[in-house]
Amino acid sequence: MLGLFGRRDEHVRPEGDRAFRVRVRTARSGEIVELRLTKGGEISSSDEGGYYVRKSIVAPKSLDRAVLEIWFDRGYRPKRKVVEGGELVPIREWE
Repeated sequence: MLGLFGRRDEHVRPEGDRAFRVRVRTARSGEIVELRLTKGGEISSSDEGGYYVRKSIVAPKSLDRAVLEIWFDRGYRPKRKVVEGGELVPIREWE
């Protein structure tokens, strides 16, 4: 997913034309949770134009909680990303 000036987003990886993958590291235990966000399912239209997703996360092993929010422009390019109770894992650190 190319952002402004042809750069890829460092946290959000496209999966085909309909979905994205992100990974969140919880603040308390450091457990990493992978999420699949679909355009027709989790991602919805935003009142400001563009798209928005808010996802509550419960880590399966530690039961840590976090909340992910991503705002996309009309071309589904991430414009703002916030994680409460954790942090996004950069794609370069995946596996």
